Amino acid sequence: MSSIQIILLLVIAAVTGIASVLDEGQSHRPLIACTLVGLVLGDLKTGIILGGTLELMALGWMNVGLAMAPDTAIASVISTILVITAGQGIGEGIAVAIALAAAGQVLTIFVRTITVFLIHRADKYAEEGNFKGIEIMHITAMGFQALRVMIPTLIVTLISVSAVQTFLGNIPEVITKGLQIGGGIIVVVGYAMVINMMNIPHLKPFFYIGFLLAAFTGFNLVGFGALGLCLALLYQQVMQQRNQMQPAGVPAATSNERVYDDDDDDLDT
Repeated sequence: MSSIQIILLLVIAAVTGIASVLDEGQSHRPLIACTLVGLVLGDLKTGIILGGTLELMALGWMNVGLAMAPDTAIASVISTILVITAGQGIGEGIAVAIALAAAGQVLTIFVRTITVFLIHRADKYAEEGNFKGIEIMHITAMGFQALRVMIPTLIVTLISVSAVQTFLGNIPEVITKGLQIGGGIIVVVGYAMVINMMNIPHLKPFFYIGFLLAAFTGFNLVGFGALGLCLALLYQQVMQQRNQMQPAGVPAATSNERVYDDDDDDLDT
């Protein structure tokens, strides 16, 4: 692994660590993080496949109250590095990612505990009207989140490929197979969550159209993506034209709403 690749991987690790608490760009999600790591290491295909698999698993990983979710940032970056550099399969990557996510969960709790001190300092600066101090506290807190992923990534990049291959090769098959089966179950749960979010009556026909085309045609994912984009644009144009055709002063009706006028009140009386 070259020095430039190590630097780029550390940059990706820093961005994913910060994004895991900002939740704006979603660059800490496995699909993005694994793809970027695969691009740097020259194996984009493996990065996309592993990222897509882990993304479906991570759909159910979320913070609930005080319960901290497994760390997707560390799991995505380091598992992709190990799989690509050691020439392992996606199954081994899933097994490593689950273990890394659990370890990263503990590390996340530790770092967030440290940032409590920074929050109190920011509160003090706010009382004093010191905006510069507040900014420094915020940037310092984000720096800790970046280091949380950068340091383990640096350690992994400095380990020899033979050591990584030996480590992954020594994992018992019963563990890797078990985690692959468990990961497959989690993927199914992820699909169910996506379908549940798509449970909108007037959009269901698009889902059924996609299912039928996937089952009875030879479309690939690129074709489905282009078709989905075209249907989305068509739907948007139809809805805009429908709203423009509404009389002035009358709100546009949706599939679950009814437009009432004065005649309805007369009928009620």
